[in-house]
Amino acid sequence: MSNESSPLEVQLPTDEELVLKVIPMPADCNPNGDIFGGWVMAQVDLAGSVLPARYAQGRMATVAVNEFVFKHPVRVGDILSFFSKVSRIGRTSITVKVEVYAERYRAQGRYVKVTEASVTYVAIDDHGKPRPIPKT
Repeated sequence: MSNESSPLEVQLPTDEELVLKVIPMPADCNPNGDIFGGWVMAQVDLAGSVLPARYAQGRMATVAVNEFVFKHPVRVGDILSFFSKVSRIGRTSITVKVEVYAERYRAQGRYVKVTEASVTYVAIDDHGKPRPIPKT
């Protein structure tokens, strides 16, 4: 194996928090043999909710996917690392940036950014109505 790095390889972010790691399996594939985009979106939604949950201190719901970019395919067996950072806190909502990096199973320690997204969550009460985010 060569010591030269691929032009796609990147360093993991140091200003974001690792909120989820997961390995997609064959059942998560689309007809092309890559991981289904909807599966990746569901994982991003889960990962994106981690930091807002600290602020919301109760029920919350995904209210918007502001941006979602698939940069490279995800493959079966990739080790996916989801990093998140709060980008905005409003009165009832929190927007986060989520970046997804893949370690190819046979090239561990080398990372490729495969997806990035911006997702907004809203704090809700027991009736599903928006409520203020507690001040911390």
